[in-house]
Amino acid sequence: MSPTWLVLGLLFLVPLVIMLWLSFQHRGLYGGIEPGPTLANYVRSFESGYAIIYARSVWIAVATTVICLLVSYPVAYYIALKARPERKNLLLALVVIPFWTSFLVRTYAWMFILRDQGVINSLLMSLGVTHEPLPLLYTPLAVMIGQVYAEVPFMVLPIYASLEKLDRSLLEAARDLGASAAAAFWRVTAPLAMPGTVAGIVLVFIPSLGTFITPDLLGGAKGMLVGNLIQNQFGPALNKPFGSAVAMTLTVFVLALLWAYAAWARRRGEEVVL
Repeated sequence: MSPTWLVLGLLFLVPLVIMLWLSFQHRGLYGGIEPGPTLANYVRSFESGYAIIYARSVWIAVATTVICLLVSYPVAYYIALKARPERKNLLLALVVIPFWTSFLVRTYAWMFILRDQGVINSLLMSLGVTHEPLPLLYTPLAVMIGQVYAEVPFMVLPIYASLEKLDRSLLEAARDLGASAAAAFWRVTAPLAMPGTVAGIVLVFIPSLGTFITPDLLGGAKGMLVGNLIQNQFGPALNKPFGSAVAMTLTVFVLALLWAYAAWARRRGEEVVL
């Protein structure tokens, strides 16, 4: 395990410690660092103006996770339990095809689709549905579309992995004992696939909470999320201590959510590895 711990230490723990140290420093002249312990950065990070950004980020992350779950579960269910064996590899390949292209390129593609002269508005106006372009780009809706498009594969794959391992004889037994298809799903399939579902929720929620490319390109200035706030502090604002404080606050929030889930799962007698 030594190589693994070495990689984790160099690429994760060391940067985290550096960021923690920076969060307690002062911003110097022209964006430099003035040593000296202070809590001013953390106090500022909880001001009302930034609380709005945090709330918007959580809302976008929750909505993205819910939509991805609603979209991905039927897809994973069909591939795992309904699709012909010879077609499963093809369907899984279609799910992961977006990974073959740069995420930045795919986001720019959505900008061309959603802009005033884009595919959607051009189609709607040509059909006579609307006489002027709809304001699709640089809106929360555009951010949501981009987020869901980017995160759906991360939800489909773990759910599919759990459903693929499902013992189908259990479903047959449930039907033989008089359970309807819906009852068999809710009382057999869904509980047994819960580990994959939870993994998908975690894999979608956490990146969605800290994303910055999608809201920056599709949301515009009004769609700033906490990831954009951190990016701006390390970039144009040249305020690394404050950016580090916001990043550490976000990290603690995510860890608290994971700890709460782990505690809830253990109370239910489930094995949790975090």
